[in-house]
Amino acid sequence: MDLLRFITAGSVDDGKSTLIGRLLYDSKSILVDQLAALEQQSKNKAAGEIDLALLTDGLRAEREQGITIDVAYKYFSTAKRKFIIADAPGHIQYTRNMVTGASNANLIIILVDARNGVVEQTRRHSIIASLLNIPHVVVAINKMDLVDYSQDRYNNIVIDYAEVARTLGLKDVTYLPISALKGDNIVERSTSFPWYEGPSLLELLENTPLDIDTDLERGRLSVQYVIRPQTEELHDYRGYAGKITSGIYRKGDTVAVLPAGLTTRIKSIEVGGREVEEAFAPQSVVLQLEDDIDISRGDLLVTGPNPPKVEQEFQALLCWMDSKALVPGNKYIVQLGSFRVRGAVRDIEYKLDVNTLENLPSPGEAGLNDIVKATIRTASPLPFDAYNDLAANGGAILIDETSFVTVGALMLQ
Repeated sequence: MDLLRFITAGSVDDGKSTLIGRLLYDSKSILVDQLAALEQQSKNKAAGEIDLALLTDGLRAEREQGITIDVAYKYFSTAKRKFIIADAPGHIQYTRNMVTGASNANLIIILVDARNGVVEQTRRHSIIASLLNIPHVVVAINKMDLVDYSQDRYNNIVIDYAEVARTLGLKDVTYLPISALKGDNIVERSTSFPWYEGPSLLELLENTPLDIDTDLERGRLSVQYVIRPQTEELHDYRGYAGKITSGIYRKGDTVAVLPAGLTTRIKSIEVGGREVEEAFAPQSVVLQLEDDIDISRGDLLVTGPNPPKVEQEFQALLCWMDSKALVPGNKYIVQLGSFRVRGAVRDIEYKLDVNTLENLPSPGEAGLNDIVKATIRTASPLPFDAYNDLAANGGAILIDETSFVTVGALMLQ
């Protein structure tokens, strides 16, 4: 059975947590003890209603304020497919948490309050979906019960969002009218929308194709650990352990070691302690190479055509995640895979306006949740691919040198 990872996004109070709770509740994916605890904790239990948002809002601060702060993950399955749901916060203050949850999603559900239409956070989260190359977008127009299930209101929001999708280049966009609170069009098609002839949300999720985006031609493996037992039985053993992020590795293949630029051949491949003839993404493997050359944690073992760029200066789209502003000249640690190198932000070319989707002139610095295009220079060469070309080796993070906290997400250009 295949697995679909999806994330909910949208502005504050658009109903993301309630949507997930309704999806789990109506698909009978809640255990009896969970349901009993939910009924006891629900604020509306006197009225006979269950607060479904409590299923994902697990932090005390979330329940007290009625907002989502951190990303919550839920797991469920149907007869057709398994699912991992990431419930992302809608408040602008926690956009960085939303980026984390969206980084490996196959699909994003962007909720829009039918009363408010497309707002700033709708655009912001759509931009992030575009930057992260999330292949499928479902625009769920929620709270339709509060606008009397108006087809005109639904159509106007579809027209507004279609312009956003066109500007950002979002390809597979599906529109869906729902009421998460009432359960309309969540698991079953609702009779409240006689003018809507499409599938319910669960039907969409079950039938969305899983795009196989793994590149099988270009091999990328970042060394995580060098295995050197130095025992009597394995006196000369030297293995390089890591996860294959793209491509296929075969015994006898020529391998380039980057950033050093050395070449050798694969002597053996081990998967799960057994020697095999070939391995492919996303398997974790141990490679033995024919030549004893200097390879350490972070080095990239590359096979196939179109090798990565190896540069000390490059541009990246950067989502800033720290309350302390990013100022050109500040020094950070750049991490790509298991490769870490010191670097500095040289300049900021432009800032992306989330309202107009235009590139604004250089702001001089980047604040929390800003998306900017920046030039970065590292102390030593970094082997990378352009994110839009091969995301598996094109996404990096910036780490504060003093606190070792992640402060920025990079999409390398």
